[in-house]
Amino acid sequence: MSEDEHLTASVVGASGFAGGELCRLLTGHPDFDLVQATSREYENKTLGYVHPNLRGVDLRFSSPEDLDSVDVLFASTPHGVSMEHIDTFRDAAGTVVDLSADFRLNDAADYDEWYDGHTAPEHIADAVYALPELGREKLEGADLVASGGCNATATMLALKPLVDSGVITPDDRVVADLKVGSSEGGAGGGAASSHPERSGVVRPYAPTGHRHEAEIQQELGLSIAFTVHAVDMTRGAAATCHAFPSERVTTGDLWGAYREAYDDEPFVRLVAGGGGVYRYPEPKAVAGTNYAEVGFELDPSNGRVVAFSAIDNVMKGAAGQAVHAANVALGLDETAGLDFQGLHPVGAP
Repeated sequence: MSEDEHLTASVVGASGFAGGELCRLLTGHPDFDLVQATSREYENKTLGYVHPNLRGVDLRFSSPEDLDSVDVLFASTPHGVSMEHIDTFRDAAGTVVDLSADFRLNDAADYDEWYDGHTAPEHIADAVYALPELGREKLEGADLVASGGCNATATMLALKPLVDSGVITPDDRVVADLKVGSSEGGAGGGAASSHPERSGVVRPYAPTGHRHEAEIQQELGLSIAFTVHAVDMTRGAAATCHAFPSERVTTGDLWGAYREAYDDEPFVRLVAGGGGVYRYPEPKAVAGTNYAEVGFELDPSNGRVVAFSAIDNVMKGAAGQAVHAANVALGLDETAGLDFQGLHPVGAP
């Protein structure tokens, strides 16, 4: 692709939080032209009508029933929608990036266990999991990309170095505790997401059986104990993972494992007990960015490894990950359009 050529892109489901972030990223991307953003509810309204930060974008929502032919289609729809329309999406675009859970799992039987079945299992084998840190080589040239779940993303980034280095194995006990922001509930929200109900809470909402466990088991080979809490935060997912290796490890072993995994990763920052106020990964520090912060601490009294990760769930856990994966799939500079470093100081993310 020459310097003056752009790829056309559309966002289906553009009125949601992740859809709005996709529109923001694509309008600032050096290699994409956003030509269509769909919404049934807001058809013919400007993007800025729903997303006030996009008031300067000269584009209106259109009907998802009339899709433009584009190079890349980003589907930011509720779970179950993409599988119903995947043939239409793939007819409309050379590359489809789906942000729902519809193509994350490799086996249709897993959808029977973790979701409500699957209506287009013939497409599952074509899909490639989107998180580049887990294997960007599989993404190169992919034409159906399945963006990972936000809580799974945070957890896997915390644990991947321990798995890759053999510090933990599938036989070792791992417990993951997630604290997540209200934007995970989506723009539709609901009673539990209203401000009077959400403000000030630390509320367990998925003590067991969270669907993102399926991705962790698939991608890392770990069966973990996983609990998610809703907290008084707009953006962010913070994972605190407790791993109990069968063999004793040292702090030096852990530094080696994390540096080996992430020294060359453009969007992962290692934050492990240094100086200053922000000594461990913190969602506030990555709000609005595609960065993940990861860190660790060793408990020498019992051999426990505490692994941390912090992401913006709407960015690294959704729209940013999707654009990053699209960059890799299409052979673009993988950091293109994703260089925002965040803000400091800033209020609640």
